[in-house]
Amino acid sequence: MASMLLRRRRISALGVSRVLQAVNGDSFRLGLEPKFETIASLGVRIRNFSSGNGTAKFDFTDLTRPHTWYPNARKKNRKVFLHVGPTNSGKTYHALKRLESSSSGVYCGPLRLLAWEVAKRLNKAKVPCDLITGQEKEEVDGAKHKAVTVEMADITSDYQCAIIDEIQMLGCKTRGFSFTRALLGIAADELHLCGDAAAVPLIQELLKVTGDDVQVQSYDRLLPLVPLELPLGSFSNIRTGDCIVSFSRKEIYRLKKKIETGGSHLCSVVYGSLPPETRTRQATMFNDASSEFDVLVASDAIGMGLNLNISRIIFSTLQKFDGLEMRDLTVPEIKQIAGRAGRYGSKFPWGEVTCLDATDLPLLHSSLKSASPILEQAGVFPSFDLIYMYSRLKPKRGLYRILEDFLENAKLSENYFFANCEEMLKVAAVIDGLPLSLHDKYLFCISPVDMNDEISSQGLKQFAETYARKGLVHLREIFTPGTLQVPKTPTALKELESIHKVLELYVWLSFRLEESFPDHELASSQKNICSLLIEEFLERLGWQKPRSKKLASITTLKSLMEDKKRRYFCD
Repeated sequence: MASMLLRRRRISALGVSRVLQAVNGDSFRLGLEPKFETIASLGVRIRNFSSGNGTAKFDFTDLTRPHTWYPNARKKNRKVFLHVGPTNSGKTYHALKRLESSSSGVYCGPLRLLAWEVAKRLNKAKVPCDLITGQEKEEVDGAKHKAVTVEMADITSDYQCAIIDEIQMLGCKTRGFSFTRALLGIAADELHLCGDAAAVPLIQELLKVTGDDVQVQSYDRLLPLVPLELPLGSFSNIRTGDCIVSFSRKEIYRLKKKIETGGSHLCSVVYGSLPPETRTRQATMFNDASSEFDVLVASDAIGMGLNLNISRIIFSTLQKFDGLEMRDLTVPEIKQIAGRAGRYGSKFPWGEVTCLDATDLPLLHSSLKSASPILEQAGVFPSFDLIYMYSRLKPKRGLYRILEDFLENAKLSENYFFANCEEMLKVAAVIDGLPLSLHDKYLFCISPVDMNDEISSQGLKQFAETYARKGLVHLREIFTPGTLQVPKTPTALKELESIHKVLELYVWLSFRLEESFPDHELASSQKNICSLLIEEFLERLGWQKPRSKKLASITTLKSLMEDKKRRYFCD
């Protein structure tokens, strides 16, 4: 099965062989307690059946009442506020003001960038706030507030106030279950849900059985969004504040070069596979009025997570490849992206949206006039506790077969669907033959690995194999002063992005298996250098005129390297 899921191809010398190197270490096995939820509490969260002889029996595959999995939240009479409206309507702002004034609270966002932004905002307002994501944990003395990615939401703590941002993502096929878990499981006196009005009927239905008091607050855009009647036309019509949206990395590079060839504008670049730090810096350059980078070329990654001072959104196309086929953008996708124009507080009094191609204008206009389809189901996925208890019934099976059997036999109510666990199954197929505990296998399966990326998937495989064999995984130092090189081609850039994914994976594992993945500091430093090399490539790409000043990233990079030499090359 593993050989079918992973297709091998040749990787250059900068690839896997340079990313990973297992070194000899003392062999040991970690006696880890499950960190997901306590198995001891499972009995109160699953349905109890009785057999004819009176023996208690549990149906571990009965997932029809997921609200009962969270006894802490059910003890509270939560007040739930739904803040719904379009992009740039102020809905999240109002929820954050309430969080800021609360005695304790948590913000749960879909992206690390959003968690960073909220943590920064609260700390600046003298409200101590911890930042917790899959890749970092920054604790502030005296903090009773947290800003987290939704997967890291703590359902065991009590809060006065909690926010779940972009709540409509509970309908996401891959990540929806994390939003459902937060919705049903966070124990807060006040729960503020921010997102699209399309989620309201489903959330009201899901919370009928929880006893929560639900109120809906609707918002309108703070600044108007104007759909233009004409396409862009010539690229000479590009102006400061424009954002051209494309769904192909190759096309993003082409558009950047084409715009900059005109000699009037320089372009920042944002797309999904860029490291979050790089995306943030590119956005910062675009937002800075004194910067030369006054135009943005981006993918749909701008749909959420970045505050951008965009005057006009220009769709290069209204079609995208979704992994299976080329298709038209959906109404919610078009509205989410178009709505980024005309941010309240920017220098632009309204937002505009158009297309490169006149034939796309009818779909654009009709989508902006349409309501988003009402969500009908929320994602769920079994916790480690349920998988563990179910595995006891099939002790000779590996995690892949256990997951397959569980999902095949599990029962759901009509309001829920199973999250797509294709990535988890791919990982399970690769590591099932290793002598690892079920808990360790599950941990690798939920890690942020991209199994469609050869370097990333091979990185995970080597990490898991070394951990299983030795119990200790060291990271090889990839970027050294003698080998430091900015990529020269998009292909080399893509490889660098893949290496960044492996470094992020190591950092993620180092937080959860600290003694076995001890090179957290090295991985973080290498990850920062990788991000700066990527950023330097993007700033050089398409540059058509002499630089008026040395790029900040070069200075930062040299400083990092000097610091790294002091820390990692001393005797």
